[in-house]
Amino acid sequence: MNNQHPVYTLINECHDCYRCVRDCPVKAIKIENNHASVIPEKCISCGTCVKVCPANAKCVRSDLERVKNLINSGKEVYVSLAPSWRGVFEMSAQKMIAILKRLGFKDISETALGAQEVSIKTAEMLNNTESGLWISSACPVIVDYIRMYKPEFSKYITPIGSPARTHAKMLRQTYGEDIGIVFIGPCIGKKKEADEPDGLIDLAITFEELKIWINDQIPDISQIQKDDRFEFVPYSAHEGALYPIDGGMNTTIRKIGIKDEAQLLEVCSIPAFEKALNNLEPEKLNRPIFVEALACEGGCIAGPCISTDKASISIVSDVLTKVKKRDDIPKTTDYVVNYEYTPAEVTESKYSLEEITKTLKKIGKHTAEDELNCGGCGYSSCRELAVALLDGVAEPSMCISYMRKIAMRKAAAMLRCMPAAIVMVDNNMNILEANESFMKMFTGDMYEIFKARPDGLTGAAIDRIVEFSDLFRTILKTGKDLHKEHYNVNNRLYDINAFTIEPNEIVGAIITDVTQTETTREKISEKAKEVISKNISIVQEIACLLGEHMVETETLLNSIANDYDDKPEGDSK
Repeated sequence: MNNQHPVYTLINECHDCYRCVRDCPVKAIKIENNHASVIPEKCISCGTCVKVCPANAKCVRSDLERVKNLINSGKEVYVSLAPSWRGVFEMSAQKMIAILKRLGFKDISETALGAQEVSIKTAEMLNNTESGLWISSACPVIVDYIRMYKPEFSKYITPIGSPARTHAKMLRQTYGEDIGIVFIGPCIGKKKEADEPDGLIDLAITFEELKIWINDQIPDISQIQKDDRFEFVPYSAHEGALYPIDGGMNTTIRKIGIKDEAQLLEVCSIPAFEKALNNLEPEKLNRPIFVEALACEGGCIAGPCISTDKASISIVSDVLTKVKKRDDIPKTTDYVVNYEYTPAEVTESKYSLEEITKTLKKIGKHTAEDELNCGGCGYSSCRELAVALLDGVAEPSMCISYMRKIAMRKAAAMLRCMPAAIVMVDNNMNILEANESFMKMFTGDMYEIFKARPDGLTGAAIDRIVEFSDLFRTILKTGKDLHKEHYNVNNRLYDINAFTIEPNEIVGAIITDVTQTETTREKISEKAKEVISKNISIVQEIACLLGEHMVETETLLNSIANDYDDKPEGDSK
């Protein structure tokens, strides 16, 4: 048994789009730190999240290495090959068998053999009952959905193992209990079924995994020649090959033969199955009703790992073309697995109205009108999101309308508090947004009137407010940003930074009145020049005085020196 769940998330690839939350039929997704991860104990392995994830962040557990290890262990390993393979691989049965044998398998058998056994047993049960509801056990995803989310219907699941389990029992009884069995098909749910401790199926891999394995080990499959000696063991399947098609199981039951009172119905997809069970009271049914229920819309040929881009019509046609008919269908079975399906209900949290209301307020839902139920978060209603928040599997940031309101409030607060004038204009030259600084700067005597309006200047023509509206026209036309310094308008100076917000649609501008700043700067400059001029004059005057003083000093010293030189030698007086 593998402890890793069949579906997991590559956290670094998840882009918090909530697509998996939106499409998961049982909401088995947890959002934490803006990343989505699967909740194993709630997941039914339907693979919906894998199919819809736009970033390919949801992945299917690979069991290839475990299969290789099983083969290398020395066991004889048999393949239980899902009948939908004929719609995926463009080759004959003999070549398919040859390829699988090249990979190391002992022999290849068709899961459809188990399907035939299940159909025979189901027809027998319908013919021996007077009334009541029967739900097919063929699809492991449907079985898990019922047991976990519709536990009251668990007792209506046919008490026999799935075709894959039945087929595994057939192979073990035929070739020995110690053989290895690997299921190969388009279903993720089979991996979970193989993880069950009964040991009937050792491992399950998908068609995608098989293709990867073939490409790695057999680069050129054209070298593998069809060998007419190769056949499916212990023998080829017949009507059981119809199982992967919507209604295929019911077709096989009709071929076997059931009494006229019995009714056979088909339901594909979890949402459709959920609706089919709503308000149903099985104990009031007056005839036997059998429901062939499949989790994938269109049947197994639309499985999450079908690994082909072919049109579903082409796949159905390929499957139908290869079905082998037989006129004599046995009325009894030899290999059916008796199986009892018990409830495994997922416990749903119960919260009081007060708790839900309090949580709703945390995402800005204060009144019933605030509950938009837009589904942007992935949940069908705001209250469902509130419950998820209380469960700890969701985050407030998932509410798009709430985050938009917060963003708008933050932007409005920033616009309102900025000292610079800010304005946004559309391509019709009408104001979309303008802060109070802009109104103060350009509306003059009309400021109080505009301030009193709920929308301020929103909707006003920009050319009636400012005299430089041509700047906005230029940017709308060219898409190039503009910067104007000391732009003179009515003897006032403005620094204008105008820029594109949406090309050819919306432009914005940040405007600063620098008139006072420039005036102050000029005054400071004049004062500085005056001080410098005075300083130069003083320095010059000091220099002159120093010059005159130096001349007088020099004359006096020269005179003293000359007088000293004129005295007779030896005269000491």
